[in-house]
Amino acid sequence: MIQSVNESRPFSFLTLRATDYSDRKSGMKSIVVANWKMNPGTMREAKKLFDATREAAESAKHVSVIVAPPAIFLRELRARYKGKRLGFAIQQASAEGSGAYTGDISLPQAKDAGAQYVIVGHSERRAKGESNEDAGKVVAAALESDMTPILCVGEKARSHEGEHFNVVKEQLRTGFSGVEPGKISKVLVAYEPVWAIGGEKAMSPRDMHEMAIFIRKTIIELHGEKGMGVRIIYGGAATESNAAEMLRDGDVIGLLVGHVSINEARFAALLQALENAR
Repeated sequence: MIQSVNESRPFSFLTLRATDYSDRKSGMKSIVVANWKMNPGTMREAKKLFDATREAAESAKHVSVIVAPPAIFLRELRARYKGKRLGFAIQQASAEGSGAYTGDISLPQAKDAGAQYVIVGHSERRAKGESNEDAGKVVAAALESDMTPILCVGEKARSHEGEHFNVVKEQLRTGFSGVEPGKISKVLVAYEPVWAIGGEKAMSPRDMHEMAIFIRKTIIELHGEKGMGVRIIYGGAATESNAAEMLRDGDVIGLLVGHVSINEARFAALLQALENAR
């Protein structure tokens, strides 16, 4: 059982407020972040994939697509696109502005290349040693650079004792530690259960709805009522088969999509499923 925000505000109150948020998000565009990871292998293939992604996005008028290609492709793909329907993200960046950090990419550099968003704390980066504190610094630095951080949180495994809630709570606490209350709405939270990533079976929308309530409750504890308006997307085996159900019943505004985003036909089907779900 998730604990209440405080003794004077029972869990039922928070549930009601979360339901109100679900009603309000019906007027918003859905958000899909296409995380290409380390794909494709060449610039030629990247252009082909991007053109297919753009075409699919143009057919889904109520979906905002954010493309996160490998950094080496970012500038040329951004220069290739003259429209406003698509956004661009860097898959990871350093909180440092410049200096002796071999191999790192700074947020100013990413922004100059055309990125408006930055994925922060993805599970694959955390597995390589990126800490909660590292993620928090990048979130704060991104906001200072007038970029939108996409903060990824999620547990490696679930337990009957509810330990996974503590994992997510700590990721949120440190991730939002440098965020001013007035900038909470500028952070996009991507919940990605690590145990679901890379497969075809996502968590149930009912469980995602519970986690969405928990995420807002945690941010409310940190920053007050402004936390109720935080935008949440789901990542973890998000496919064309489960996208619509997750959007309708998972209390999320969109999806973080991995392997399906590099399959032209499947990604187009996913966007159309979200478009038809409205």
